[in-house]
Amino acid sequence: MEYRQLGASGLRVSVLSFGAGTFGGKGPLFSAWGTSGVEQARRMVDICLDAGVTLFDTADVYSDGASEEILGAAIEGRRSEVLISTKTGLPMGEGPGDWGVSRGRLIRAVEASLRRLGTDYIDILQLHAFDGSTPVEELLQTLDMLVRDGKVRHVGVSNYPGWQLMKALAAADRHGWPRFVAHQVYYSLIGRDYEADLMPLGVDQGVGALVWSPLGWGRLTGKIRRGSPVPEGSRLHATEQFAPPVEDERLYTVVDALDEIAAETGRSVPQIALAWLIGRPTVSSVIIGARNEEQLRSNLGAVGWSLTPEQVQRLDAASDELPPYPHAPYRYQEGFARLNPALV
Repeated sequence: MEYRQLGASGLRVSVLSFGAGTFGGKGPLFSAWGTSGVEQARRMVDICLDAGVTLFDTADVYSDGASEEILGAAIEGRRSEVLISTKTGLPMGEGPGDWGVSRGRLIRAVEASLRRLGTDYIDILQLHAFDGSTPVEELLQTLDMLVRDGKVRHVGVSNYPGWQLMKALAAADRHGWPRFVAHQVYYSLIGRDYEADLMPLGVDQGVGALVWSPLGWGRLTGKIRRGSPVPEGSRLHATEQFAPPVEDERLYTVVDALDEIAAETGRSVPQIALAWLIGRPTVSSVIIGARNEEQLRSNLGAVGWSLTPEQVQRLDAASDELPPYPHAPYRYQEGFARLNPALV
């Protein structure tokens, strides 16, 4: 297993991490997409640790808190061997104080996560989404307090607009408060929006990417191909309304390229897709999920080898799309961005 610095922090994380969203199975469809109980979760953690995976990601909203509870039970007795990343900010109830990251809500949410996880500190606390109703100074001052109290060690965000992330980083620098060192983002061969603004920001400001849904919401598993319907049992049947959109023809073009390279390398389509992400700028860790041991072991096979530069170039070409304005339609900014060697 390879280990990387998380952004500009001193924390070293495994380049593959495990997403515990499949633990639990409670609550609304979007927040519960697996049914793993404690016994199966403990087995998944065993496999991860044997492979060198040290980072485990969850959120309070996953299965209405059950994901955190099961993860906490699964790592009991080996807390020092793992890093825990959890997220908060999305609604956990219908009351006015049950969502967001105001001072009171954030403190309550962290205390609740600590209880569910059975630990006294969170290695990486991430804000699950931007909360426009809470002033950035109130948010950052509260995070500073949580870090000083030893309840949180590093802070990050998830699904943030670039301008709000930069505003928060500037405020943290101005007041000497903890900086966000991680950004949990959607990024895949069929979803490369991250590259337009958030990736250059991450390079410049030392914000590492923790990638969610690296297989494009299950579309890059190798089961979906040109002329083939979505297979029975796929979560896409039930959750497509939540999935990041992609045009069919673009998906098939990418899968065609993945199939070719899989045949050349003897690797699976998901392993090729994950290996491409591992090689991208700013990526600190790619979060893999699995509903069973077979899926987990297959995804873990994405490390320990590399794509050739020519293979990477083919995947880049197959998945390329014009970025949004002002980067499109003629890529006005690209030549200047490429002056930064980290983005070459």
